[in-house]
Amino acid sequence: MKRTMAAGLMLIVAGCASTAHEPTDYTPRGGTDTGAQTRARLHTELAAGYYGLGNYGVSLQEAAEALKSEPNYAPAFNVLGLVYMELRDDRAAEVSFQRALQVSPLDSDSNNNYGWFLCQRKREQESIKYFLAALRNPLYTTPEKSWVNAGVCARQTGDLTAAEDYFQKALKVRPTQPQALFQLADMAYRRKNFPEAKVYLTRLQRDATLTAEMLWLALRVERGLGDRNAEASLGFQLRKNFPDSREARALIAGQYE
Repeated sequence: MKRTMAAGLMLIVAGCASTAHEPTDYTPRGGTDTGAQTRARLHTELAAGYYGLGNYGVSLQEAAEALKSEPNYAPAFNVLGLVYMELRDDRAAEVSFQRALQVSPLDSDSNNNYGWFLCQRKREQESIKYFLAALRNPLYTTPEKSWVNAGVCARQTGDLTAAEDYFQKALKVRPTQPQALFQLADMAYRRKNFPEAKVYLTRLQRDATLTAEMLWLALRVERGLGDRNAEASLGFQLRKNFPDSREARALIAGQYE
């Protein structure tokens, strides 16, 4: 189970965090955009871009410049939280996320990112309330992301009923959401409901780029269904496309669980 959960988390990690944008409840000083606001926004966008590139030092500098222009600019604090999270400075990350939410309590990205931080630090029960807070904002443009994150964190606690409910809600928003489909397929596989797992994997494979994790799960599902030809085909793809992956090594060693 730990191996499969790790694979699921690897799949989801790229989409778990949101970089900053103008929060829906953030009001500039005086009610209108100012030069300071514009500078803060531009520096925050640069900070988010450098964060995405993994250049955390420059990202911190740009976020600091944003806060020089506008000391209460919530999106800058949100980016700071993400950067400090990556740097494993948990105290600074938590302070930054809390500051963002103090300024802008309804900001979905800040709620989602703080929730993901808490989940990654094994504080799953705390995390879920922030994902649900993100979802209460009717202007949230990517609610499926928070539903998936809530599902992953609920699954980490062993609450499979809640996890499945969250993943299904993600699919109601976006029927092709890859992390939700993968997680539901994996959960069905763990219940030995191989036909159900294959249904989710078939939906996943229509739109998603195949990864080692997907191929490995699909291979084991076909093995459970007794389709040796499909199993062999998936094994060939896994060894060919991801020869150095943990999944390929497990296949060669015959370690299916």
